[in-house]
Amino acid sequence: MSRPSQPKLTTADHNGVSVIQSQAHASSSSSLPASVAGLQQVPQLVPANPSTGGGKALPPSKMKKPPADKDSEEYRQRRERNNLAVKKSRMRSKQKAMDTQQRVNELKEENERLEAKIKLLSKELSVLKDLFLEHAHNLADNVQPPAGAESSSPAPNNTSTNGQ
Repeated sequence: MSRPSQPKLTTADHNGVSVIQSQAHASSSSSLPASVAGLQQVPQLVPANPSTGGGKALPPSKMKKPPADKDSEEYRQRRERNNLAVKKSRMRSKQKAMDTQQRVNELKEENERLEAKIKLLSKELSVLKDLFLEHAHNLADNVQPPAGAESSSPAPNNTSTNGQ
């Protein structure tokens, strides 16, 4: 079995990007299907300098700036703006902590009020249950005729007394 010969590679540098083109020999390209031969002729883009990280540009915030002179007006203004931003951030943080603590205290007070209300309602429920049970017991005692007094109580009359 003969192995197809390796394609020739040509490179060209265009604006910092190397273009690699593969050119298959005429004899090997005729033995391959047209779709594969077409794929071999597609140029590949490769960064000219692989150490640049894919050729992506860094955003301005990530670019290294030359260190400013500590005596310069620009440096002093940047430091002043930064100091104000830090002070503002710390004030916001303290305010947020105070607001959170205030909310915690409010919730604790509400919780105590609700627990007191639960105790009061539980006591009220207990009293009402006792009253209900006492009343139900009294009704039960009044409905049952006393033993031996059956003859003295009037017998229920099942006939209607409409004058008929």
